[in-house]
Amino acid sequence: MGEGADRPRAGIVVTGSELLTGAISDANGPWLARELAGLGFEVAHVVAAGDRPDDLMRALEFLAGAGVALVVTSGGLGPTADDLTGEVVAGFAGVDLVPDEAMRVRIEEILADWGARTGFAGPALDEATRKQALVPRGATALPPVGTAPGLVVDRPGGPLVVVLPGPPRELQGMWPAAVAAPAVKDLLSTVPPANARLLRFFGLPESEIAATLREVGESRDLSGVEVGTCLRHSELEVDLRARPGAEAVAEELAGLIVERHARNLVSAEGATVDELVAQALLGKGFTVATGESCTGGLLAGRLVDRAGSSAYVAGGVVAYSNEAKTALLGVPAEMIATHGAVSPEVARALADGARDRFGADVGVGITGVAGPGGSTEAKPVGYVCFCVTTADGTVLARDPRLRGSRADIRERSVDTAMHLILRAVAPRGA
Repeated sequence: MGEGADRPRAGIVVTGSELLTGAISDANGPWLARELAGLGFEVAHVVAAGDRPDDLMRALEFLAGAGVALVVTSGGLGPTADDLTGEVVAGFAGVDLVPDEAMRVRIEEILADWGARTGFAGPALDEATRKQALVPRGATALPPVGTAPGLVVDRPGGPLVVVLPGPPRELQGMWPAAVAAPAVKDLLSTVPPANARLLRFFGLPESEIAATLREVGESRDLSGVEVGTCLRHSELEVDLRARPGAEAVAEELAGLIVERHARNLVSAEGATVDELVAQALLGKGFTVATGESCTGGLLAGRLVDRAGSSAYVAGGVVAYSNEAKTALLGVPAEMIATHGAVSPEVARALADGARDRFGADVGVGITGVAGPGGSTEAKPVGYVCFCVTTADGTVLARDPRLRGSRADIRERSVDTAMHLILRAVAPRGA
């Protein structure tokens, strides 16, 4: 809704033949797209190109023809023969490559200890260093996070090109320096503020948002607001971006969407359930423990993904077999025999057992049929039982049937458990 025509457009080129063969999944394109959108750009294209100079050049020419003001590339900055991004971008800008002596010395310093420890110091390493220190004439070289410097290349007539390394850790670590580079700062000074508002909902289909937008649009002009929806971690993200002059309309629209779908609202300010769970546990001084069967530790892994999680994660047990459920978490064998390993009763016992075993304030139990086998008519594939219990007597239980593949069911089980934890420790209205 709304075409975003008043915003400068940006394009992304992710390079690497391994991306085209499916050997690895692209992590850089989505990350860069979010960063660029946050800076106020309209991301027009994300293009994948193999490690072939002609293909990379065509990708750059395509984006230039699409009218983008900024191109960000990832990959192709290493020491090997197929690392040609710097050379191709120099050709795209119509300049030659020149040695950057200061950068060569810096890369040598980075590699000196590694070369000495591994025994690979010598002519090959020297040649790799020389190659990585070649910079398009007139470009700004960005300090390496690994061994490869980034580049900011100002092409006559545009677009501006930012060249970043392929490893996500290096690319993300270099991003602040790229944004602070003089040519990028000059471009950013012309970009209107993003004016973004991100709403998150759980258990709400996109069709409900579409219906709300149609209804609101009958009485208001929403053409100045771009609305995007995306389902991630079972949460429906509703992204509202106001074009200049439409900020008040966007705020009013956000308020109406929140009001009409308050029951499913996770956050009106963009916070994820992971952030909210961490805040709630820390705020109350609570610890959480998990007793997992079908998710096999994925919930514990999700909880400890956040830095500082040791302050509120007590521990977890993967109790996959019936014997493990009994021996490790105290689930009565007769309960399993009577109700089955996948049952609300066993989920409750797993939650209580985890809480007792770790002395935690909150216990979470998950048991289900992830498939593709192991189902019955009464307990089909996707039937998962959840329970969250707290030391103060709160008990939340659910036993939905989740859809999808085995991996989907396990992932959606973790999503559901995270939301149940949030409801248990930070109930609405509390």
